[in-house]
Amino acid sequence: MTDTQPKKVLIAVAWPYATGPLHLGHIGGAYLPSDIYARFRRSLGDDVLMVSGSDVHGTPITVKADELGWDPQEIVDKYHPEFLSYWRDLEIDFDLFTTTGTDTHKRVVQDFFLKLLENGYLYTQTSEQYFDDEAGRFLPDRYVEGTCPHCGYVDARGDQCDNCGKTLDPTDLIDPKSKLTGSTPVLRETEHYYWKLSAFNEPLLEWLTTREGWRPHVVNFAVGMVDGGLHDRAFTRDLDWGIPIPVDDLGPGKSIYVWWEAVMGYLSAPQEWAEKQGTPDAWKAWWEDPEAESYYFVGKDNIPFHAVYWPALIMGHGGLNLPTDVPANQYVTFGGAKASTSRGVGRPLGWYLDRFEPDSLRYAIAQAFPESNDSELTDGEIVRRINDELVATWGNLVNRVVSMTNRYFDGVVPQPGVLSEADDTALASRTATLQDVSDLLGDVKLRAGIARAMAGAQEANAYLSDLAPWTTAKTDMERTGTTLWVALQMIAGNAVALSPYLPRTSRKVLEALGSQVTGRAPVWEAPEVSSGMKLGELGPLFAKVEVAQFDVGQVDATDAEIEVRT
Repeated sequence: MTDTQPKKVLIAVAWPYATGPLHLGHIGGAYLPSDIYARFRRSLGDDVLMVSGSDVHGTPITVKADELGWDPQEIVDKYHPEFLSYWRDLEIDFDLFTTTGTDTHKRVVQDFFLKLLENGYLYTQTSEQYFDDEAGRFLPDRYVEGTCPHCGYVDARGDQCDNCGKTLDPTDLIDPKSKLTGSTPVLRETEHYYWKLSAFNEPLLEWLTTREGWRPHVVNFAVGMVDGGLHDRAFTRDLDWGIPIPVDDLGPGKSIYVWWEAVMGYLSAPQEWAEKQGTPDAWKAWWEDPEAESYYFVGKDNIPFHAVYWPALIMGHGGLNLPTDVPANQYVTFGGAKASTSRGVGRPLGWYLDRFEPDSLRYAIAQAFPESNDSELTDGEIVRRINDELVATWGNLVNRVVSMTNRYFDGVVPQPGVLSEADDTALASRTATLQDVSDLLGDVKLRAGIARAMAGAQEANAYLSDLAPWTTAKTDMERTGTTLWVALQMIAGNAVALSPYLPRTSRKVLEALGSQVTGRAPVWEAPEVSSGMKLGELGPLFAKVEVAQFDVGQVDATDAEIEVRT
């Protein structure tokens, strides 16, 4: 990134359904990438607002509630606090993680509805919708499952196929079945508001084909979808659990369709945040200033909603910023299958948080970000990444240099002598590492960014091996002091480069080297480690993970005993 002017940056992160625990697929797909990018932009001095929340009106919640015999709100009350604990434990730093059940969200969504109506993009129409005769009720999309007409996947839902990613209507399914009773539903007439999505075909295509820097699979999918022709979609559903439409011409029991309501959370959450700050109009700086930027971190199954439907809604509303980028990740897979706790693929996130240190887990996931292709992640690979890379390369480097400074100079940063060509080259590599990582993160190439930061650590290790201060300490303390001084400068710069990925341990390193990190992220520059300064206390950064019994692939929780050894 070359533009150094501070900007307003909205980081908009996918809203998870509050129906069950999250898994590594969620974290690697949206929540860790967004946090890394937000931390980077804060380090540049940009004014970042990162928001998301629990989607509490999605039909998966009512489906879950029906299965358990609970009220939908009970499902939300169970899992929303669990999500908050994940962010705390992994140090995922939201400005606001709310829910779609707030009064602010209801107001914003209803106002959005009225704006679309005023602009002529909503109309009423009677159509046929599936009805379960045994249950005596209309069936929302996810209450209907069947075979996908596009790819033949037999467990497709009535709103989208998990296998091919295509959006569906329940009536598209082959051999539909009701999730309530298992019976074959029948079609009955019902009246709803429809959205003139077809009116945005040309504006969307023109906008999408001018996007620069977007991931190819995102823009190609979106362009292909729009190029195939967009059709008007129902904007309301026969549901009591949701946001009621703000007009009464359809009668009771009609709610705004969660597909459209949930993405409006990106607009309502900043308004809720602003209200809580006591500055209710502050959100406009991120949404109405054309110089502001907005990044939407989602999984590839959400590309239609964030690269097509949400931009179309914004166009229909008017006066709001379109997305700067939608860096959607592909899937984290386990044994070749998409992670899904409901289908028993992949462990719940809590299992990992109980066994791995937060920064270590962040590191292993970041090294496997599925930015261009699905990425297989096994427990064995997580352990290997932590032990063979994080502990052996970065943790060992910091420990060795700090230990030698303590041993040879009583923990006081030595005064360097005349710098050699090797010293100058090492210091130049520190600057190059920060610049390269900055360029990669600016392009939202987060996986390449952490690889480049770790390459910087390897360069410092190579410098240390070449200069061998443990050997020169026997004959030449000035040379030894110069080597350790250079190595400490390299470590400080590398700690900044790694800080978006490893916030907790990077802060420890920087503070031990005399840099006070006063904000939410260190300034994106290589700090100088001053000669004559006493190093702060700094023990081992990471614990090596010991595996008593472990399969190289995905294993059941009862088959592996993982210990963290300090």
